[in-house]
Amino acid sequence: MEHYYTNQPGADSKEQTFTFELRGREFRFITDRGVFSKNRIDFGSVLLIEAMEIKDGMDVLDVGCGYGPIGMAAATLSPSGNVLMVDVNERAVSLANRNISLNAIQNAQAIVSDRLTAVPSDRKFDVILTNPPIRAGKQVVHGIFEDAVHYLVPGGSLWVVIQKKQGAPSALAKLQGLYSEVREVAKKKGYSVFQAIKS
Repeated sequence: MEHYYTNQPGADSKEQTFTFELRGREFRFITDRGVFSKNRIDFGSVLLIEAMEIKDGMDVLDVGCGYGPIGMAAATLSPSGNVLMVDVNERAVSLANRNISLNAIQNAQAIVSDRLTAVPSDRKFDVILTNPPIRAGKQVVHGIFEDAVHYLVPGGSLWVVIQKKQGAPSALAKLQGLYSEVREVAKKKGYSVFQAIKS
């Protein structure tokens, strides 16, 4: 069984659409086989979207964007800021860009990137969001936490959603070693949302 953390999913394309309300706005999404949580927005992403604190004017990076719900919700919360969305999965990135257009979002774009490798090294963000690709392994997930430090402005924060049984305790320990302050801002159904603040 091939998983979604791959550059080019082998599953035959079979697109579908659905609508979903996030932060008081209804969004329409095109999804497909070979992308994460294609039938509806997964519980962890919804929890992260409900918990994340984004003010207008903030620049935001969404790592592992899938077909776009987290980054698109962030873009609507910061209409005068910019949102960059990245994913290793080419099909997911293509869908994310189509969903950005479909929902008339002007301040977001998605690009193909293995973790943060395609993000310009001099680009800085106020907020980085991730529902990390747990199936890709701890090395990849913890690598995202490490990379994010370099892309945050001082005082900026990384927001992570992770399930307890999928490594929340080790993720928390890793974040506490990298960031000056780590808070658990939401907890529900075995999922935790952590905010890790760069000093």
